[in-house]
Amino acid sequence: MSERLGPYELASRLGAGGFGAVHLALDPEGRTVAVKVLHPHVAADGGALARLAREVETMRMVGGPHVAEVLDASLTGERPYLVTRYVQGRPLSAVPVPVPDLRRLAAGLADALLAMHAAGVVHRDLKPANVMMTEGEPVVIDFGIASALDSLSVTASGAVVGTPGYLAPEVLEGRAAGMEADVFSFGATLAYAATGRQPYGQGPASAVAYRVVHHPPDLDDAPEWLAPLLRECLSTDPAARPTAAQICARLGVEPVAHVPLVSPQVAPQVAPAVRPRPANDDLGTREWRPGRERHRRSVEESRARHREKVRRRWLIGSGLFVALLAAAAREPLPEVSLFLLAAYAVGVVADAGVALFSRGLYRRSRLVADALSVAGVAGICFGLAAMFSTFTLALFAGTALVVGIVFLVSA
Repeated sequence: MSERLGPYELASRLGAGGFGAVHLALDPEGRTVAVKVLHPHVAADGGALARLAREVETMRMVGGPHVAEVLDASLTGERPYLVTRYVQGRPLSAVPVPVPDLRRLAAGLADALLAMHAAGVVHRDLKPANVMMTEGEPVVIDFGIASALDSLSVTASGAVVGTPGYLAPEVLEGRAAGMEADVFSFGATLAYAATGRQPYGQGPASAVAYRVVHHPPDLDDAPEWLAPLLRECLSTDPAARPTAAQICARLGVEPVAHVPLVSPQVAPQVAPAVRPRPANDDLGTREWRPGRERHRRSVEESRARHREKVRRRWLIGSGLFVALLAAAAREPLPEVSLFLLAAYAVGVVADAGVALFSRGLYRRSRLVADALSVAGVAGICFGLAAMFSTFTLALFAGTALVVGIVFLVSA
């Protein structure tokens, strides 16, 4: 049995960090999201939750392809949680380094840094473990949480606010820290990806922190085009570090207009919950309000919708393939052509019969799709036979068969 948390169905646990456990979940529309359930010692800290509640609305202003957007939050009850876009991939800390396509990684991280800072959000815990690699593109996760929950009571409860080696010197020394600290973390993360080594070495946290404050980073083997920028980003003087916009300019990254998907609102002293993003956001969840639950699809309805979508795709794909084969066989082997069309029609009629006696949500549309598919396959078959030669059609059919087999094996 899957567990429910608010309108979300928790499917599996993905991992845990200093502030909470992350679960793969389904939203009310059946889309995958990542739900971060705060640890009990964090949930018990009213001051930390109040600060996080004030920051969430700002965090939701951050958007772009290289950040995992905050979609929803509920900070009341026994199990407060945050919902973000689910990013499928592996963290930078778990992929082989040095990274082959370093320029692509640097550009993506710079874009993410600019998106966060343009919205006024400080990540405070940027490190390889918080950079997900998906098809070669970096996506920054967990931005703003460490900064919002940086309170004495939370820290005393056991949560580590940041990682030595990636925290800026001013953070380690307890001085005021802002966006410049993220630039330092950006430089340390990129240095790790470029050299395959921790920029300040390994060992006890206290020893690593001492090196951050008193020793230069290890940038041996860093590419010549990147090393000067890394040295500036890893300067012990915050004022000497470049801004996110300057980093983008140095790397030749075109600034993207990170337009907020929702208008900013003035959050109360303690925000009980944050509404999800509007329905026109493909990555967000649809707006849900108490009393309007009848307008939401259940998870079962969403699954039925997904099954119907998959069934229609197979119906169309198999129909096109049968029409191609039947057209290729029509002139040399008319009996085979007729047999293929008849077999497809029988299969579709059987599917329509099942739909007729079922009580599914898509029974009527399923019957219509079945009827149209039979007529469409016959029409396409005769049309192809009239337009192309038998040899051409046979070549097309063979190619389609090979592509289909490759697709099935890879899937």
